[in-house]
Amino acid sequence: MAGRTGTPGASVTSRLLAVLGAFDAAHPALTLSEIARRSGLPLATTHRLVAELVAGRALARAADSRYTIGVRLWEAGLLSPLHTRLREVALPYLQELHTAVRENVHLAVRDGDEALYVEKVTGHRSVPTVSRAGGRLPLHATGVGKALLAYAPPEVVAAHLRRPLRRCTAYTVTEPGRLARELATVRERGWARTHEEMTLGSCSVAVPVRGADGAVQAAIGVVGHSLGAAPQRLVPALLAAAERVAARLAETAHVPGDAALRQSA
Repeated sequence: MAGRTGTPGASVTSRLLAVLGAFDAAHPALTLSEIARRSGLPLATTHRLVAELVAGRALARAADSRYTIGVRLWEAGLLSPLHTRLREVALPYLQELHTAVRENVHLAVRDGDEALYVEKVTGHRSVPTVSRAGGRLPLHATGVGKALLAYAPPEVVAAHLRRPLRRCTAYTVTEPGRLARELATVRERGWARTHEEMTLGSCSVAVPVRGADGAVQAAIGVVGHSLGAAPQRLVPALLAAAERVAARLAETAHVPGDAALRQSA
């Protein structure tokens, strides 16, 4: 939910962002009053801003009077380096990995204290998961999230360990000391794992994707029912995919947007 911006002095831009920030994967369609409540803006202000966003096709009004994200934002989103570079470079290798393992394959980057899922490759035999392309899940409860957090700057890791961590299942690791030890293990062996920490019955294993400078740009992970007993059997395939994605990213490093891609990770 967007933070409260209905205070004197809040800029028009911050208020517009608050309106757009009211929408998320769990709330893709909202009424005007719901947008006002979730954005923290007065109803009259929300009505005016929503009308402007609808006129500009940034929001769309459905027949039931609820609002959804509009086509103009979708078009703009396709210009993001996450889509035009990282996703397009990685997708063929993610598809190859899915063909080999027949489980859900994820590509994610770190955005604050969450894993932002850039792509998901799945099949009719794959275990259902809560992840979705464009969605976000906690770093500490997901395989890709732990792979990203383990290689984040030390100050980022320290700040994350000081935060109250959400317990998604009874198996979610939320104790700072235990999580710190797990992250150290990830750095030592080069891959992360979870066991029913995000969803009961699902396990994951993930590896980082490093840039030419050694910095971690993204993570690739596999989620399935039967990974818990021997997740290490998937590590070679994951590492091979990560290396191929990294090599291809290095080859196309001259493409505009490379700096933005590094910042997003």
